[in-house]
Amino acid sequence: MTEPGETSATEREVARTPFDPTMAWFVMPAYNEGPVIAAVVGGVLAADARLVVIDDHSSDETGAAALAAGAAVIRHPVNLGQGAALQTGIDYALARGAELLVTFDADGQHRVEDALRLAEAVHAGRADIACGSRFLGVEAPGMPRSRRLVLRAATIVTRLSTGVPVTDAHNGLRAMNRTAARTLRITHNRMAHASEIVAQIGQRRLRYLELPVEILYTPYSLSKGQRISNSLNIVGDLLLGWLR
Repeated sequence: MTEPGETSATEREVARTPFDPTMAWFVMPAYNEGPVIAAVVGGVLAADARLVVIDDHSSDETGAAALAAGAAVIRHPVNLGQGAALQTGIDYALARGAELLVTFDADGQHRVEDALRLAEAVHAGRADIACGSRFLGVEAPGMPRSRRLVLRAATIVTRLSTGVPVTDAHNGLRAMNRTAARTLRITHNRMAHASEIVAQIGQRRLRYLELPVEILYTPYSLSKGQRISNSLNIVGDLLLGWLR
């Protein structure tokens, strides 16, 4: 039996082989991303990675567009939130034997090359889970100042509440091995799930690594969940969870 923080025999065997994008399962939660989802799916599949899109009961053509673009698609019968969608996708990939998983946003903010760099670091045995940080190296061009300040505040709260010295607590781009994916259990359905993942990294002694990534702030992505009110909701969720 593999203990938290240890590497299974299968993972050690996989790590001895050269990294190949076909090893990676991308898990992509999506809600009303119809205008961009086909392009985002196409970028992942062009890299030869495997992909499951979790359509979180969108009211537009998100699921149909993702399916037409070549992704496997799971549709939630009701809207459950990004945390729940991630857990659905992780369970789906694990059930299909995934040894290397990547969580990837559907709004076009993430770069496939950054995701594969994180996956390669995990594959090489450098960590059980590798997370992207927009605050290491050059910060993301186009990030609103208000967003930057709130993300910094959320990171401070997360560091204090979890003891894990993260630099970017709410970056959805991460890669993990099978051990980490089976160990984590996301119970926060909404945006506070990101800090819940960090907390579990500390509690379950998973080997953790952050690498710099570039977040692409576009007019579309800024209109989809990047508003200051949503950022403040994240901090509120974290504080309530900490008090509980």
